Amino acid sequence: MGSIEAILKRIEAGTADLIPREELILKLERSLETGKPLRVKLGIDPSAPHLTLGHSIPLRKMRLFQDLGHTGVLVVGDFTRRIGDPSGCLSARGLMTQEEICQNMETYKEQAFKILNPERTEVRYNSEWLGLLTFADVIELASKYTVARMLERDDFAKRFAEERPISVLEFLYPLAQAYDSVAVKADIELGGNDQRFNLLIGRDIQREYGQEPQVIITVPLLIGTDGVRSMSQSVGNYVGINEPPREMFGKLMAIPDRLIHDYFFYLTDIPYEEVKNLPPRDAKRQLAGEIITMYHGKEAADAAREEFDRVHIRRERPSEVSQVAIDRSLVKEGGTIWVIDLLQASGLVKSRGEAKRVISQNGVRINDERVSSVDLDLPFDPPILIQVGKRSFAEVV
Repeated sequence: MGSIEAILKRIEAGTADLIPREELILKLERSLETGKPLRVKLGIDPSAPHLTLGHSIPLRKMRLFQDLGHTGVLVVGDFTRRIGDPSGCLSARGLMTQEEICQNMETYKEQAFKILNPERTEVRYNSEWLGLLTFADVIELASKYTVARMLERDDFAKRFAEERPISVLEFLYPLAQAYDSVAVKADIELGGNDQRFNLLIGRDIQREYGQEPQVIITVPLLIGTDGVRSMSQSVGNYVGINEPPREMFGKLMAIPDRLIHDYFFYLTDIPYEEVKNLPPRDAKRQLAGEIITMYHGKEAADAAREEFDRVHIRRERPSEVSQVAIDRSLVKEGGTIWVIDLLQASGLVKSRGEAKRVISQNGVRINDERVSSVDLDLPFDPPILIQVGKRSFAEVV
């Protein structure tokens, strides 16, 4: 495992918070002396079906601990998602049904094990213990923390100052997350830096239940492909680690140039110094190839690169295009079809409003000709190749 200082240097790389450092040193030293692995916890919120490249940052940090001989404890928040994490929110989050949560969780282990070592991973669902708590247990848990301390959290403080509602339910979320640490006996908890407050509560609650408090390690939130907001499936600016390689390649090629450094640093093992002198497009090609190789293999990465070149550089037809048949009733007497009806029937847009929006943004091509008017009537002469945005194609047959 090397010296403690060498281990710390690897652990600290790319972290936002390490609280407290001296306790981590003591835990590492004790683990070396006794041979007992540390228990490193990471909570995953099943709000959406994909684990994203943003999730991969703490997962990669957990893998580092596993490579150092420790145990990763992946806690899927199937119970706490019923509450909804209020972190960073200016209003209460909507509740999810158990069915929605279960659908999202179907492939979580498969996705997580693209990064984690299965032999050193415990996958736990917090319904295992939270679902068994009685009301008396919840009262006892709630008695161990004050409203004043809760209101120290920035988002709660802001909502309170602005007289926005804060439900008691939302106060229960950080307490439930803290109880997860008690249940799995966490030595260390990982999370995004938006979770700092919740993770600190975990230290306090562990003390209340007679446990040694966990060390917390947070990592920065990854900026999404739009270059503005943190990567999120609800926003749509994400790359899923289980997405098709061609989709991943196209999304990564479209990131703003200023994100290249962070994506190499946080998402790959390639030192940025090796690519910093490359033109941005070449650096992104190497980034996309490396990330897809990590999650899908080199053959898939090569195929995704070739497909990208085919469509976006050589301007050729994609090698695979979904084919759709549409209702003849949409075709007018003169043998034409309104472009909005054509787009909606193709399935590439969800509504007429979205069809009009993407046309106004110059985001639609029909048979490789850009569409500039929402009033256009086209000759209905299949096959018709439709492109929406840079990566969505369909052929009307």
